[in-house]
Amino acid sequence: MTESEFNQLSDTLFQTIENLLEAADGEVDFELAAGNVLEIECADSKIVINRQPALHEIWVAARSGGFHYRWQENAWRNTRDGSELLSSLAAILKQQCQVTLPNQHP
Repeated sequence: MTESEFNQLSDTLFQTIENLLEAADGEVDFELAAGNVLEIECADSKIVINRQPALHEIWVAARSGGFHYRWQENAWRNTRDGSELLSSLAAILKQQCQVTLPNQHP
């Protein structure tokens, strides 16, 4: 994957996450901070999603742990268990923030 491809894919991902957060069932504050770091505020904690351009990965830090995702099979997949990022993020948000994301699949 080229740097340009990574940037395009990660830009699309971050926009998708922001759209899902805006439509979420439950109150959630989020901000795209400097360095393309998406910070999601929960009542007593934070979820941080950031890009790792050198590795072509997206990293998610949550109360339940740190997760690395790489573009594989047309999706951002966890480098350990192959789970898909948006599905995993939905579960993390439900557990950590009591927020439900809308179904991202039509």
